[in-house]
Amino acid sequence: MTQIFITQFDLNRLHKILKKRAQYDEYDRALLVELDRARVVEPQSIPADVITMNSLVKLTDESGKSSEYSLVFPEDADMTAGKISVLSPIGCSLIGYKVGQSIEIPAPKGNRKLTVEEILYQPERSGNFDL
Repeated sequence: MTQIFITQFDLNRLHKILKKRAQYDEYDRALLVELDRARVVEPQSIPADVITMNSLVKLTDESGKSSEYSLVFPEDADMTAGKISVLSPIGCSLIGYKVGQSIEIPAPKGNRKLTVEEILYQPERSGNFDL
């Protein structure tokens, strides 16, 4: 299993969001599994090639098609603007992954494999430790 990283700040905020939910769906449970297995680090220590909350990432699918998404908290989600919720199928799969790693996400026609090509913006790398 691939090692993933998460900042202590993101972990705390995600746990607060999940505690407010009346019941968990499959993506909430998937996110909890990811959080439980993640290596937790202080925001200043997160590697620059790791997807954190509010990161803008470039992903490539099996066909070579690239897409850019920002991983955001649920209240900021807007698919038309490329902002995907961490509680979505893609979002809960992306948190903590590094450039070069691939993930499989559920899709209507079977699983879809996405590779993290580049992190275009990571708040912590830019000195923003509490976004």
